[in-house]
Amino acid sequence: MEISSKENTHFFSNNTILPVDRSSFKSESSASKEKQSCCGGIKIFLGALSFVYFAKALSGSYLKSTITQIERRFDIPSSLVGVIDGSFEIGNLLIIILVSYFGAKLHRPRIIGAGCLIMSAGTFLIAMPQFFMGRYRYERFPSTINSTGSISPCLQDKSQTPFSALEKSHAKINAGCEKEAGSSMWIYVLLGNLLRGIGETPIQPLGITYIDDYAIEENAALYIGCVQTVAIIGPIFGFLLGSLCAKLYVDIGFVDLDSITITHKDAQWVGAWWLGYLIAGAISVLAGIPFWFLPKHLPKPEGRKDSSTSSEQSKFITEDNKEQHKSYQQQVKIAEMAKGKSLEFFPSANLFGNPVYILYLCASIIQFNSLIGMVTYKPKYIEQQYGQTSSKTNFVIGLINIPAVAFGIFSGGLIMKKFRINVLGAAKLSLGSSFFGYLLLLSLFAMGCENSEVAGLTMSYHGTKWTTDYEQALFSECNSGCLCSKNDWDPICGENGVTYISACLAGCQASSGSGKNTVFFNCSCVGTLESPSRRSSAVVGPCQKGNECPKMFLYFLVVSVITSYTLSVGGTPGYILLLRCIKPHLKSFALGIYTLAIRVLAGIPAPVYFGVAIDTTCLKWGSKRCGGRGACRLYDSSALRYVYLGLTLVLGTVSIFFSVAVLWVLRKRSSPQDETLSANGERGACGTKSRKDNFVNSDHLIQTTYWPEKETRL
Repeated sequence: MEISSKENTHFFSNNTILPVDRSSFKSESSASKEKQSCCGGIKIFLGALSFVYFAKALSGSYLKSTITQIERRFDIPSSLVGVIDGSFEIGNLLIIILVSYFGAKLHRPRIIGAGCLIMSAGTFLIAMPQFFMGRYRYERFPSTINSTGSISPCLQDKSQTPFSALEKSHAKINAGCEKEAGSSMWIYVLLGNLLRGIGETPIQPLGITYIDDYAIEENAALYIGCVQTVAIIGPIFGFLLGSLCAKLYVDIGFVDLDSITITHKDAQWVGAWWLGYLIAGAISVLAGIPFWFLPKHLPKPEGRKDSSTSSEQSKFITEDNKEQHKSYQQQVKIAEMAKGKSLEFFPSANLFGNPVYILYLCASIIQFNSLIGMVTYKPKYIEQQYGQTSSKTNFVIGLINIPAVAFGIFSGGLIMKKFRINVLGAAKLSLGSSFFGYLLLLSLFAMGCENSEVAGLTMSYHGTKWTTDYEQALFSECNSGCLCSKNDWDPICGENGVTYISACLAGCQASSGSGKNTVFFNCSCVGTLESPSRRSSAVVGPCQKGNECPKMFLYFLVVSVITSYTLSVGGTPGYILLLRCIKPHLKSFALGIYTLAIRVLAGIPAPVYFGVAIDTTCLKWGSKRCGGRGACRLYDSSALRYVYLGLTLVLGTVSIFFSVAVLWVLRKRSSPQDETLSANGERGACGTKSRKDNFVNSDHLIQTTYWPEKETRL
């Protein structure tokens, strides 16, 4: 190439100057035009892709915020909600290989636009059951719904209830059963989330590669960083939207809100969960529109036009040099192909023979099981453990926890750059982050609330706390004369501060008022706790938890924010460790296996078995209209705390052991020269055999620092 450049210089020096000046002027002007069009086009694509990342992160986080709402609305257990949550990953896996292989050969912007439409269709489908399954029915005693009748809560004989009222009630229940028997509307939610996963698939691989192909090399990392930053903002708005919708009644706009006898603090309350999905679906449609008008290709920057430059230079090369250069290129190409085929024939053999990769993959799978399960059921844990409403829970997570996670991810990258940390240092930082994060999580065991005082479930009717078979303890001498059902859940709060499952089980003989203002009198069971001879009153709704619970909730928030930040600091160093310990020609394959393993072995099963474990702590199950077990109404706070935090910590501890093994292997494979160089600010290596192969360009590291589904796992 040096000889050809000298010949070109000599050629130009022996010719006239004016033609050369004109051609150079034309090339400069055309180059400036191409640069302007390239920059303009890539910036438009960048803005559109950032909006898409925001839309998909918003809809994903909003789904997390509505877990408890969906569970109550469809009367399903937590384990089934976990299946619904994992269906997103299943949809993603169905076409990820097709999109990754064929997507780059087709019109990438339009494929992303089509994905946005599919994603919005899935989001709309999730909300559709609200418009077909009728109004939401919750368990309430007739006198709290309609004040025209004078019915005693404690039905000592059936003659107290008019026959026509009983007949109408049974007729409505039977009609409802006939309507609901052949339909399981939660399936539409599952299919909608599955469709969301399919639509989201092309956004990340095709969008990032499009930027990497057509952006100026020094700007590519900045552009991708902007996209990831916007993706962090999406979950914040998703949880805030969930907080707003949780305050609104589920059938808002369809029923008279004054007739609703429950409040957003009640365990049966269901917010307008469907409204947020309509908003998220509309945002996804808007986000996909610009991609239909973007070109398939953009002009490449001058720095990346290697092929065109070489073709122009070849015009001034003699035929002999052309032939020599051509034969040399063919020889090099054949040699590279022979070498590449031998390496690529069994890529898995080379990849899975890397102990650092295998150990880090195992550590990541187990840690993501821990984090995904913890984040999925965090709203439920806060609601049940600290007696908080769904609205307040989502507000706290969106406004406090997610910014802490975003700041932690940013801090991890900043530390890596500031101190020029090598591979060994990245492994130490990732391990230290996990260790101290889970150590802080251990302190949450001491920050729980006692069980709510519920007569017949967590304590006896005489005020003694115990744990026995709750079904046998629901009936006592004080309510033995009443015709009560043990399946009802219509809690009332006695003036003694104890919650009773229903007014009937509290032995209440009379009531006054209607709706939320109903007051029950002559409750024989309420009076037994202090003075058996005195009969007290009660009001609609459960009692608040103990006085210490608000203080414990404040402590929980502080530790939770610090824990979220600490765990997030190790995300970027860990991913850098993964990239630097893989040979360049295996990197794409390794990242594909990594993402696939995380989705299959963590994203899908974790919400399911976490939900199954949480279901075991239920004290009182709701009943469906047609019979059968519905959603859980009350959990054992202590058991829930030990199961939820314990499962998270056990998985986290196992992942730490694998991280220690990664660090041990790196120490064993690193040489003393590497340690000396790293101390002087140079990069270390994963091994001494192929130091060059174990590294990638630092700019490319910034571009590909992608934590699978981190924007929805926050």
